[in-house]
Amino acid sequence: MNASEALKVVVTGATGNVGTSVVRALSREPRVASVLGLARRRPGLTLPKTEWAEVDLSLERDEPRLAQYVEDADAVIHLAWRFQPTHDPVETWKANVLGSLRVFDAVAAGRVPVLVHASSVGAYSPGPKTGPGVSESWPTHGWPGAAYTREKAYLERVLDTFERDHPLTRVVRMRPGFLFKEESASEQRRIFAGRFFPGALLRPELLPLVPEFEGLRFQTLHTDDAADAYVRALLRDVRGAFNLAADPVIDADTLAGLLDARTVRVPRSAVRGALSAAWKLRVAPASPDLFDAVLRLPLLATDRARRELDWEPTVSSVEAVRAFLRGVRAGSGDATAPLTGRRVG
Repeated sequence: MNASEALKVVVTGATGNVGTSVVRALSREPRVASVLGLARRRPGLTLPKTEWAEVDLSLERDEPRLAQYVEDADAVIHLAWRFQPTHDPVETWKANVLGSLRVFDAVAAGRVPVLVHASSVGAYSPGPKTGPGVSESWPTHGWPGAAYTREKAYLERVLDTFERDHPLTRVVRMRPGFLFKEESASEQRRIFAGRFFPGALLRPELLPLVPEFEGLRFQTLHTDDAADAYVRALLRDVRGAFNLAADPVIDADTLAGLLDARTVRVPRSAVRGALSAAWKLRVAPASPDLFDAVLRLPLLATDRARRELDWEPTVSSVEAVRAFLRGVRAGSGDATAPLTGRRVG
């Protein structure tokens, strides 16, 4: 693929948090001729140069349609992912792992020149929470206890084989920290806190305390900045993995500052126990295994993305979290089924 040509790009998972930002960025890019957004449900979203099609990657019967959409593409950006149901890891495996295999097979059959895959910090093995962060060479074996990290790590191994067997396809793996924007806040509230968690509760006057415990240090990034990195990776002759994160590292003190609260030291086991009970009662959708994984995620060094993609975040990590909190309180959303805005429900 010549980056000077007008490109036809297919995006899976195009209606989610990352997908909507990536599709918007592509629709503004002069070197992109057309964008085909694939999703389980067609959105009510109109963008320049963009068309939509319905495909469920978890369904074998949709394979022929997927192959048809991908066969004449210049690039595929694979973003589709399901976080739920955490009580049924077989279901997420079908969507995330088997669905990704179908995408990779379609890319191979169509001899698509470029595949950009949404990996994650969650693919990394446990690592340091201090220091400059790990490079892209850090092991990607995930945390075995959580479905999300198992699936992300498994697909890293699949892509190792894909790259060996299909050397003419340029493969890029994006490994961002946690991605936030105001428009995706309602979706993320539903995924991690539950449909009936009132967004209005995340107000300073109602949350005077923020728990502080070992391992509560993580990196975030505004989703639009991640989308910019995806487009840069698409258009440049680069391969391999890129860590993405903004400064500063988020910890309990940072969260307390955002909520105008104070921190209180609590045992990590107590927090996990409460989360586990809520998950078992199906009050909270986020599993305690995912909690365990988050506390073990390493910090990321982003030197390669800044150097080879000429990429810099335009929004700080604090502002990205602030946008998320603002969106949760307001019930913000977008014109797609996953990002429907609601304060409750």
